[in-house]
Amino acid sequence: MSIRTNPMKAVPTLLKRLVSVDKQAKLKDLKSELTNIKDLFSKVKKNEQELLDKLTKVDGYLRNNNIPKLMEDEKKICQEIKESTERLLPADQIQQPEKENKETTESPGKTKLDQIEEVNASPEELKLIEKNYDSLDDHEMRFLKSLLHLPENSVMKRRNIILWWVGVGLGETKAPKENGEYVFGKFMDLNLIVPHKYDFVNKLFKVNPLVYGIHELRKKVNDEEKKPFGTYSEMVTSSHHSHTPPACLALNKRKVELNDAFGSKSNDFTGIFNTGASYLIFGSQRMAKMKHLQVLQLGRWLHASPEHHIEVNSEEFLKELRDQEALRYLSLREISRISQLPDSIFQLQSLETLDLKACHNLETLPSDIALLRNLKHLNLSQCYLLDRMPKGIDKLTKLEVLKGFVIGNSDKTPCKISDLAHLPKLKQLSMHIGSGAMIPDIGFETLEDLSVLEKLKISWGVFDIRYSNIQVNLPLKLKKLHLEGFPGQDIPEWLKPEKIISSLCELYITGGKLQSVDIQGYTHVSCSLKIIRLKYLQHLNIN
Repeated sequence: MSIRTNPMKAVPTLLKRLVSVDKQAKLKDLKSELTNIKDLFSKVKKNEQELLDKLTKVDGYLRNNNIPKLMEDEKKICQEIKESTERLLPADQIQQPEKENKETTESPGKTKLDQIEEVNASPEELKLIEKNYDSLDDHEMRFLKSLLHLPENSVMKRRNIILWWVGVGLGETKAPKENGEYVFGKFMDLNLIVPHKYDFVNKLFKVNPLVYGIHELRKKVNDEEKKPFGTYSEMVTSSHHSHTPPACLALNKRKVELNDAFGSKSNDFTGIFNTGASYLIFGSQRMAKMKHLQVLQLGRWLHASPEHHIEVNSEEFLKELRDQEALRYLSLREISRISQLPDSIFQLQSLETLDLKACHNLETLPSDIALLRNLKHLNLSQCYLLDRMPKGIDKLTKLEVLKGFVIGNSDKTPCKISDLAHLPKLKQLSMHIGSGAMIPDIGFETLEDLSVLEKLKISWGVFDIRYSNIQVNLPLKLKKLHLEGFPGQDIPEWLKPEKIISSLCELYITGGKLQSVDIQGYTHVSCSLKIIRLKYLQHLNIN
C-alpha cells in the first residue's frame, strides 16, 4: 500500500516495516520520531473539520440573514474560531493583533492561582465550585487530592481515573458510597471532574481547572506533599500524612531508575504509574521485592502525554514478577523492545487486565496464556508483528474485553473466531483481518454465537474488494459496531437498513473505500440506531 493512499495509516505502516528490518538496522531515532507523530494526521483532520464547522456556523447566519443573532453571538464565535485556528496552525504562524501581542510579551509567568481567571468562569460558577469543593467529607477529599498529584490538565478515561484510585489505596471498599465508581459519579455531578473540552462522546475527562486554584487557596502549609525519593518520582499516599507508608509511586520524569536507593518502604507499594517517563531502568531484583503491587502501569497512560516512546533497559524485570500474588493490572502499552512475554507473566494468578497495546516488537503469544484464569481484559491491538492467536485464549472463560484478535493464515491460527463462543462473558471484541487471511476460513458467520457481545470492531488490513463480501452474522445483543478500513464501495448486504439488527445503537465507519451510505434508509428502520459516525472516507458521496 502506498502511504499516500490513506494518510491515517501512513505512520503505522512505516512503523511496521521498520520493525521488520530491525535485524538489519537499528533505526531507533527514526522509530522514535515516527512514534511521536503517529496521531498527527488524525489530529490535523479533526482540527481542520472543527474550524470548518465554526465557519459553516457563520455562513448559516449570513445565508439566513440572521444578523441579530450573529451580532449577539459574535464574541463567542470569535473565541471559537481563534481556538480552532490555534489548534490547526503553529503559534508563530497565527497573525495576532498588536495589542494582544503586547499583553502576551509583558505577561509574567502565571501561578496556579491564576487558573481561576484563565478559565473565564463567572462569579456564580466559581462560587458553586467552591461550595461543592467544601462539601466533600474527608474520605472524598482524599479521592480528589490524589488526582491533583497528576500533571495539571491531565486527560484520562474514566476507567483510568478509577484505576488510579485503586493504585493509591482508595476505592477498595464494599461500601456503596465509598468506592471509586460512586465517587466518580459524585464528582461529575458536582462538576469537580468534567468531560474533556474536545471529546464529544464523553469518554475523556479531567479535573475541573477551577479546582486547582481553589485547592491552592485552601491548602495549609503543613499539607504539602513530600517527595522523598529524589527528582524523578513522586509518592502518593491514601491518607496524605507523612507517617503513613506510601501507597503509590508516580514516575513523572523523562528518565527513571528503580533501584535499592528507594529503601525498604518502597516494598509496600500497591501501585506504580508511569505519568511521564520515557526511559525505565530497573535495578536487579527491585520488582521482586515489591510483594504488594496491585497495579503496575509502566506503559503510556495519560491520554494527552507528550512522551509516546517508552523504553526499558532490559526485559529481566518481567521475570521478577512471578511472585506478585496481588497484581491485578499490568500495562506494558507502547513499550518497545518487548518481543515476547516470559513464563513469569503467566504465573500471575490474580491478574485481571493485561494491556499490551502497541508493543510493536511483540511477535508471539504462547498457549500458556490460558493459565491466566482470572483475566478479564486483554488488549493486543496495534501489535503489528502478531500474525496469529494462540489456542489458549479460548480458555479464558472470565474474559470480558478482547482487543486485537488477529485473523491470519488458517494454518498459523490455532484459535479461530468460532472458538470465542467458549467465552461466555465476552462483551467487547475487536479483530483485525491480516494479509494472510483466506476468505473461506474467516468465519464471521459464527459471531452470532457470542451471546452477550455488545461492542464489535472489525478492521481490514487487506484492500482487495473481495474481502468486502464476507458474510457477517452479528450477535443479537450488539449495541455498537465499528468498521475500519472497509474495502467495499457500498454498505455490505448484511448491514443494509432493512437487515440491520434491532439492538444496534451506534454505527462507526472509519477509513476505507466506501462511496455511498443510505442515511435516509436508516432513519426509517425499526431499531435502536441513534448514532452514525463516518470519518476519513475520502471517496464518500453523500447529500
